Formats: sequence, structure tokens, C-alpha cells
Amino acid sequence: MKATIELQRDFFKEKKELFYKNDQLTVHLFRYSTGIEALEINNAHGKMIVLPYMGQIIWDLEFDDIDLKMKNMFRQPKKATNIVDTYGCFAFHSGLISNGCPGPNDQHELHGEMACAEMDRAWLEVTDTGIKVCGETEYVKGFGHHYLASPTVEMFADQTYIDIAMKVQNMAGVEMPLQYMCHTNYTYLEGAVMKQTVPDDAFSLRKSIPQHVKPTQKWLDYNERLLAGDEVLTTLNQSDMYDPEIVFFADQLSQYGTEVEFTMTSPNGVTLFTSFSTEELNHATRWLLYNEDQQVGAFVLPSTCRPEGFLAAEQSGTLIKLAAGEERSFTVRTGKK
Repeated sequence: MKATIELQRDFFKEKKELFYKNDQLTVHLFRYSTGIEALEINNAHGKMIVLPYMGQIIWDLEFDDIDLKMKNMFRQPKKATNIVDTYGCFAFHSGLISNGCPGPNDQHELHGEMACAEMDRAWLEVTDTGIKVCGETEYVKGFGHHYLASPTVEMFADQTYIDIAMKVQNMAGVEMPLQYMCHTNYTYLEGAVMKQTVPDDAFSLRKSIPQHVKPTQKWLDYNERLLAGDEVLTTLNQSDMYDPEIVFFADQLSQYGTEVEFTMTSPNGVTLFTSFSTEELNHATRWLLYNEDQQVGAFVLPSTCRPEGFLAAEQSGTLIKLAAGEERSFTVRTGKK
């Protein structure tokens, strides 16, 4: 059984209202004071808040009384065209023409145009297993690229994980570039151990320094010790060293299997996980940051390339080219075990 429920912007009011309910799930609609529409889906284990008209950002995710989202400075989402102006969410779609931190010669915004894109349409799909938030946005420029992006996120009736997906179709008569990252901003768990079904040495430390990173001598020295192999970072136990951010890359994951899984387990036994297909997403980034304002334990960010900007992907040969009319789809399962 599947039912489709179309959403309209005027359904969302300042006061949270029940919109749909069945034996296992509820959906409430509301509007933040910033004017941004939001829907909250609850199951027996927790809740997910999605911004259906703003890039289908997943603003909050909680399971079994554990907030899975990074510590941040934003009390609520703010109207923005660049993700850095509303960087308080659990997850967003990074890309799609360009992705990641722009290099010195790149012209694109941080994490691309999709992150805060205004969605043209939003709807719910109710199935026997859960509720899926669906959306579409058409990107089109005169003398430029033209694509249809169709993100979804599904919450299940009795599970502590979600499925995040993105489908992209090139609507132009010529090929288009494509870069994509499922940017999950996980909570920082002190003492947590990070493991995965690929070897630890598949990860290499980022050597470039993006514009937003302001290095200190302590941070530079720590990076040197990591590069030299004098220290390893598989346990989150030196938070004073993760400011500014520490970033690792893992490439060509398909050599380790068609499916991979990454986990982060806290000392009290809480395990968070992410799994995905290496045929769809062949690269991974690990992003760690700890200061008074932001604390992140993003143990894996699945992607099609390193998040070092458009030109870096083009030069490395990891920039995808979609032929006219071609589609690509990406799916990530993530949450708590």
C-alpha cells in the first residue's frame, strides 16, 4: 500500500499542527519564526525534522533520546542561499554542479547550489514500512546547465535509522558535470571509536587548507604528527587538537566491496552508523571539529569525489559527466544501531 499526500506552503502555520497519523508514525507541520516551513515525523524511537522547501535539509534527528546532530550556533534555520549562513542541520545535500570547499580558482559557493535550493514541489509517500518526504527542484540557467533534482528521506515505523536519497536527471541537450556528497553533520561523542569495513589506512589526512580554516601552530604540529604516523586518530579523545577542523579522505572505496559501513561507538555503547553502495558513492570524508561553538563527529560523509571544489574534481578525474537525459541516484542509510 502506498499513498501520496501533496504538500502546499500554506499548510504550514506558526503553531505546530498534526497533519497525518497512523498506528506507528505521526507527521506535524509548522513554520519557524524565520518563515521556513518544517515537518516533524515521529516514530516510537524518536523524531526527524525536515525542511521540505529548503533543499530538503534534515534539520534534526533524534533516536532513543540521543540527539544525532552536531552542536552548533543556530537555534533555528535561517533563510539562506549558502549553507554556511544556516549551518545548524543534521544533514544536507552538497552539490550538484559543484561540491565542497571551493579552491582558490573556483567560482562556486561552499558546498554548491543544492544545499539551500528552493524546492518547486514537496509531498509525502506513506507506505507499509514508513513515511518518505519527497521533493523536486528544477535548476535551469539561460546558456547554462539544466537538471531536475529529486531528493527523498524516509523514516521507518520501528527503526532507528533513515534512508537519504538523491536522484539527478540532466534535462539539457548536452552533458553536465555532477558532484554529490551526503553531508551528515553528526554529534561529537567524547571517547568514541570510529571503525569501518575498509582498512584504517584507506584514510589519508587532508593536506590542503581551505579558506575557512585558520591554522594555529598547535594544529599544524598535530597535523604533522598525523602525517608522519606518530599519532593515529580513530578515537575521539583529544578534542583540544580538533580546532580548527581535522579532515581525512578515503578514495576508490569500491576496491573494498560493493557495500561499505562506517560506525562510531561511544564508551557507553551507543553506536551510530552509515552504510552505502560504492558503485554510487566511491569516496568518503571524515570531518572532526571541536570548539565552544561547534562540535562535530562526522565519521563519514559519502560522496562521488573529494570535497575540494569543482576544479580539483575535474583535475583528479572524479568529476561525473551526465549525458543528455541521463540520471544518477544515490542512497545512504544512516542512524543509530
